[in-house]
Amino acid sequence: MKLKAKEYKKFEDIKRTREDGSEYWSARELANALDYTKWENFSKVIGRAMIACENSGHRVTDDFPEVRKIVEAGATNKTIKDYELSRYACYLIVQNGDPRKEVIALGQTYFAIQTYRQEVADRFNQLDEDRRRLVVRGDIKQWNQLLAETAHEAGVITNEEFAIFQNAGYMGLYGGLDVEDIHARKQLEVGQKILDYMGSTELIANLFRISQTEEKIRKDKVHGAEAATSVHYNVGKEVRAAIANIGGTMPEDLPTPEKSIQQIEKEQMARLKAKAKKGKIMLDE
Repeated sequence: MKLKAKEYKKFEDIKRTREDGSEYWSARELANALDYTKWENFSKVIGRAMIACENSGHRVTDDFPEVRKIVEAGATNKTIKDYELSRYACYLIVQNGDPRKEVIALGQTYFAIQTYRQEVADRFNQLDEDRRRLVVRGDIKQWNQLLAETAHEAGVITNEEFAIFQNAGYMGLYGGLDVEDIHARKQLEVGQKILDYMGSTELIANLFRISQTEEKIRKDKVHGAEAATSVHYNVGKEVRAAIANIGGTMPEDLPTPEKSIQQIEKEQMARLKAKAKKGKIMLDE
């Protein structure tokens, strides 16, 4: 997507520059630019962005320095919390926003996704397995939202059609195994999601399946539930073939992690809150 001046002007207009030449964006002003009317909702996005920041190897305090501002509140003044966000912090925030909102898509482009993608990839290779899983699982959540919307626009309407569509992708990637088969193979309990019990290698294979399916359905202007389902199956099958060609382990044969994504997130949030209590970082509840 190419941005015209008038489209990205809203982000450029709120950019601020310090005396040392460094740039930053006020979180309060960015919230307005991204059409968030309630600070409470935007602060949740900031929280997720902070976790992503730590996962990528950056110091949260460098990219999300907290500041206090005095604003008028009727006849009196009150102090509110704000953040002076780096460009990277803004990038992480728009990455954790709703990808279906046009303004979020504009923000993602403006804050230089391509510029930071390589940096994130380099840092990703330095992460431990738990953090790798969190990073990729977060990306999958975003892409699954986009895939669901794209599939719906293509004609995958009913719950039954969508279930068949989803199973087709897994069956292509997992050599004929559907969601129930994979769930049973991982020995999961009722209510546990298979994506939350995948290691980073398995998650990456599924991320590629999901993102490539979304792109192909959209670019090829696929129409009809049956046609979209066929695309999902074939893309999954192609990803499986690529794994085989490089001598990789088939996804169904990869080990199932003991910890779920939710357990890792809980542990990481506890660590962040412990640091916050020590005054090292600030978190919005």
